[in-house]
Amino acid sequence: MKFPGDGAITRREAIIGSAALGGGALAQLDAARAEQPIHADHARAETPPTHGDHGGMTTVGAVDDARNGFDPLAMLTDWDTGTVSRDSAGRTVREFEVTAEDKEIEIAPGLMFPAWTYNGRVPGPALRVTEGDRVRIRFLNRGSHPHTMHFHGIHSARMDGVPGAGVAEPGGEFVYEFDAFPFGCHLYHCHFVPLRRHIHKGMYGAFVIDPDPARRPDQAEAARSRLLGTPENAGWQELVMVMNAFDTNFDDENEVYAVNTVAHAYAKRPIPIERSRPVRIYLVNITEFDPINSFHLHANFFDYYDHGTTLTPTLRTVDTIMQCQAQRGILEFSFRDHEPGLYMFHAHQSEFAELGWMGNFEVRA
Repeated sequence: MKFPGDGAITRREAIIGSAALGGGALAQLDAARAEQPIHADHARAETPPTHGDHGGMTTVGAVDDARNGFDPLAMLTDWDTGTVSRDSAGRTVREFEVTAEDKEIEIAPGLMFPAWTYNGRVPGPALRVTEGDRVRIRFLNRGSHPHTMHFHGIHSARMDGVPGAGVAEPGGEFVYEFDAFPFGCHLYHCHFVPLRRHIHKGMYGAFVIDPDPARRPDQAEAARSRLLGTPENAGWQELVMVMNAFDTNFDDENEVYAVNTVAHAYAKRPIPIERSRPVRIYLVNITEFDPINSFHLHANFFDYYDHGTTLTPTLRTVDTIMQCQAQRGILEFSFRDHEPGLYMFHAHQSEFAELGWMGNFEVRA
């Protein structure tokens, strides 16, 4: 078998081959180069992550969260609700500051990726507002290329964050301002050209608009359960998961898959879940170069709210959901009747799971 860099195989083939070898030959190559971090800004990457340990199911080693400046486990519940004030009409105004910057991040143990980021992290901050809020985002571009913030929602053409409307040049800034509609699980991303490059380099994040119970009294209880800060919402365990992937050798084919960027982060550090409290996942797919991604829950089923724009499920009692790029939704389920233990979740494209998109819930009594 030939190694990466000799023109014989791609990184994707090498990673899969590593699993089949049980980490043998490729693990030896890894050990020989262990002192050097792997950089993904070359035409061909030198060393793939290996799957030799952990039953051949995960990458080997640990990512340095401190160096990255973000922790995938903390990202699950790290909502940015902005600075809150009131305007002259008494309406809630939420203000945010988001900065674009170039930053090298570690996406798998020892594998560095030259990312373009919002606030130094991938995905960018998970912005959360309430339906009807006035939203104001000061966007500063400290990166090396023009960038934007395109929000999936309702707004004017001037605020669309596309070439000609809302572009921040390097060293410049732009202020986006709009009212938050409709409620649901949404996203934002850079919409400058070439679009696929700006997205796959890391410029995206979750944008959640909570429903206003006062606007729908017939479904007020369901709306309050989604509204951050209410007693009804406090009973839920809410998690934000952004499904993403990385083309490490820039051949328009992904080599690493993940939720919230770091391969197998939640396989190595399972997500703690209280058995008595229901779970709500805000799931967003922003994977480039693959037409669909998916989420599969082991040993359980969930209700699904496509785009999160309804308070009644669009699908009931399913255990797998597919999403194309930019599609998103809300999953609700419970482990109340399950015994404590580890419950797996992953993409149900086996290759995606093997290359990083797999994790576990640790259900506790």
